[in-house]
Amino acid sequence: MAEERFIETGKSSFYGEYLYDQGVPKDHFFRKLNELMDWRKYTQKMMRWYKGRAEYGRPPFDPVVLLKMLLVAYLYNLSERQTEQYINDSMSAKYFLGLGMDQPAPDHSTLTRFKERIILRRRELKLEALLTEIVQTALANGVKFGSIQVVDSTHSTADVDTWKDAERKSQGKGCRDPHASWGSKGKKRFKDAHGETHEQHKYFYGYKTHVSLNAESGLVTSVTVSSGRAYDGSYLPDLVKADICTGVMVGVVAADRGYDDSAHHYWLEQQGIRSAICLKRNRTEKKDANKEVWLKLKESASYRQGLAQRYKVEQKFGEAKRYHGLRRCRYLGLNKYRIQVVLTVMALNLKRMVKLVDGVGFRSASPGFA
Repeated sequence: MAEERFIETGKSSFYGEYLYDQGVPKDHFFRKLNELMDWRKYTQKMMRWYKGRAEYGRPPFDPVVLLKMLLVAYLYNLSERQTEQYINDSMSAKYFLGLGMDQPAPDHSTLTRFKERIILRRRELKLEALLTEIVQTALANGVKFGSIQVVDSTHSTADVDTWKDAERKSQGKGCRDPHASWGSKGKKRFKDAHGETHEQHKYFYGYKTHVSLNAESGLVTSVTVSSGRAYDGSYLPDLVKADICTGVMVGVVAADRGYDDSAHHYWLEQQGIRSAICLKRNRTEKKDANKEVWLKLKESASYRQGLAQRYKVEQKFGEAKRYHGLRRCRYLGLNKYRIQVVLTVMALNLKRMVKLVDGVGFRSASPGFA
């Protein structure tokens, strides 16, 4: 598509390149990110979300401008209104988006329409394909990927007051978020008044994010989402397949006991991948001869090495929740949750890649807003 079909951003004017050369440090995170990523590839891919590839009607913003604006929102954990304000006040953010200094950022409502376009025309291009570009850029820039992939899931609480939602149901009204569901997030131990220890299940209402993380690079290489009630293990094969398609050489897959299913061990073996899925006790403590194969697996070097790397995915989840808002859903519905998750993972990966390639860190403190 011809470049003139986009809204002119004015970056090449006097109020663009010259001022940015003077005001944005050479080692600024946003400058390094623009140098590292070939954003034109994203433009070409995302034009599939526009009817007729935007060749008719009013010229749109280059979709990369809107994608970058959303990435700024997730990097700093800002609402879309706050992001609009921040970009209008920030020289480095305007440089990153490719705006002229005298040009305002796209209105936050433009981002809403952009997200709707992603959902409506997802068949033309899955959002996860944009994440693949980052992983392949890292590979092309010499980022070292090890053979160990860690698969795990985390949860996000739905943007729903469950007490009010229950009241709505009692009145015959629909749920605020019909795609969210209750799920278990493990057990906690507590002592009663008599000093006896008990276990109690912990529950959440919302969604799950399932990821595969390369242990050596610290980059998330594949991701998918589900309702809160979904069984984590069913997503392991698809995540590993996505890793392989991306170009990651998978040698070992590590996961917690929630993934310990004979079918998963067998599937990994069929793919020529060693399993480091943490074994449940009953596999190695039972008295029949079938436990020998599990004892052998447990004693293998690849099993021990894989399990030793599992903490890294927990660190990544902690970073996503503490600094990038993944603890709670921004939007309603599974499709919009997918947008939140993929953009969060993209933000995490971009931070990590710039650090690995250029040694430039990202300041995660959010700009102040009243």
